[in-house]
Amino acid sequence: MEENNRRNVTFASLDQEKLKRMLEIKQLYDNNLLELEEARKRMKAEVGTITPEEYAAAEQLLMDEDPDECKNEDVRTMMDVFDGLFVNEEKSLPYGHTIDAYQRENKKMKELLNQADELAKKPFILNQWYEIFEKMVQYKVHFSRKQNQLYSALEREGFDRPTTTMWVYDDYIRDEINDAWELLKKEVVDVDAFLKLYAEIAVDLRDLMEKEEMILYPTSLKLISEEKMEELKSGDREIGFFMIDMPELELDTTSSIDKATAEDNTSSDFMSDLAALLAKHGHKIESDADSEEKVLDVAEGKLTLEQINLLYQHLPVDISFVDENEIVKFYTDTKHRVFPRSKGVIGREVRNCHPPKSLYLVEEIIEKFRSGEQSKAEFWINKPGVFIYIIYVAIRDKNGKFRGVMEMMQDCTHI
Repeated sequence: MEENNRRNVTFASLDQEKLKRMLEIKQLYDNNLLELEEARKRMKAEVGTITPEEYAAAEQLLMDEDPDECKNEDVRTMMDVFDGLFVNEEKSLPYGHTIDAYQRENKKMKELLNQADELAKKPFILNQWYEIFEKMVQYKVHFSRKQNQLYSALEREGFDRPTTTMWVYDDYIRDEINDAWELLKKEVVDVDAFLKLYAEIAVDLRDLMEKEEMILYPTSLKLISEEKMEELKSGDREIGFFMIDMPELELDTTSSIDKATAEDNTSSDFMSDLAALLAKHGHKIESDADSEEKVLDVAEGKLTLEQINLLYQHLPVDISFVDENEIVKFYTDTKHRVFPRSKGVIGREVRNCHPPKSLYLVEEIIEKFRSGEQSKAEFWINKPGVFIYIIYVAIRDKNGKFRGVMEMMQDCTHI
């Protein structure tokens, strides 16, 4: 309900009839009832120019009408019918702005692609291609930030359709780049296969970056407040950046006393609630000292909150917890993570934390856990040079009630 209200507020400023016409023409084209040129003519005559916000709103409305439709749409052709109709007011962003980072990363990638295009015209020299792709594979950090940070922020504003569709394309291109990189690392390189794959990568990457710059970034600037953009910066730095420098985060000391007081009060309230909960089950907190030094009488032993956090940070595995409402509540802040995580994942619906191609599997596991049909699910990712063990465990209370899911991942490559 809250998400729908956010959408309604955003849509209220837009021309509803225009959005409706956009959807009608696009659906006629998608259902093969209009040829591309006819659809473009009608779109130009009946709709006119389109802003990124209007396009994103129309895509979101399409998902609201048919939640499964986005699984079938090809992101490479989804904007064909709108060709030549987009208008976008370019914004000058300060160095270090969240969106500025994405734009500068794309500029670096375009430079790499231009270099690679020149190499493709000449006789194949392995070292030159190796040098370019050694950099290009690092672009995955751009995808990781988008999926964990930017998409998450847009979802909180009620826009998950465009991000869900683009996520599929992100993963497809990331896999293309990885496949090309593996070809280059073979003892004998299949040059024809590699060059053919590179040509596809170049087209797809340029297409994706165009969609980011025409739709994703302008929509993000419109929907995500500057305050929330600032909040993304810490998580962005946890994941990292592609071939760009970023300024150090400035500490906000404008109201440090007020913040400290608020944090103390919050901590005090939390510890009081925790003490009451533990007492109810026969446990107790043994100190009135600072909250991090208070001893928690846990199931087996006694630990301070600081010790518990340190244990989590030094685990050789990654753990995350999703509650019974399918909301991500926790992940371990380990130094070496199997997959990138950031604070943006906390409070996110778990369905928005997985690529669409594997979402059905996650939903199936949770449903089986919830019904009691299953309590554990194990998987392996076995690729050249990488072996990752993944286990999902149903969390139940002493009465057997389903309370959530723990996900544990371990990089077992070295074992």
